[in-house]
Amino acid sequence: MLAIVAAIIFGLGFLLDVLGIDIPGGISGVTVMLLGLCLLALHQAGIGAGSTGGFLGGSRRT
Repeated sequence: MLAIVAAIIFGLGFLLDVLGIDIPGGISGVTVMLLGLCLLALHQAGIGAGSTGGFLGGSRRT
């Protein structure tokens, strides 16, 4: 899930950078791209990966 959000953030950052738009408050295309990198790193670390069949999300066999 975080990888999809990161892809969207990267796309927005790319558009901001190409069009030369700065969001008020000092947020530029580079800032948005760094946020995308942070989300991608969290995804690679396994955070936000969804259910893997653990204690709460798995099926129960009897």
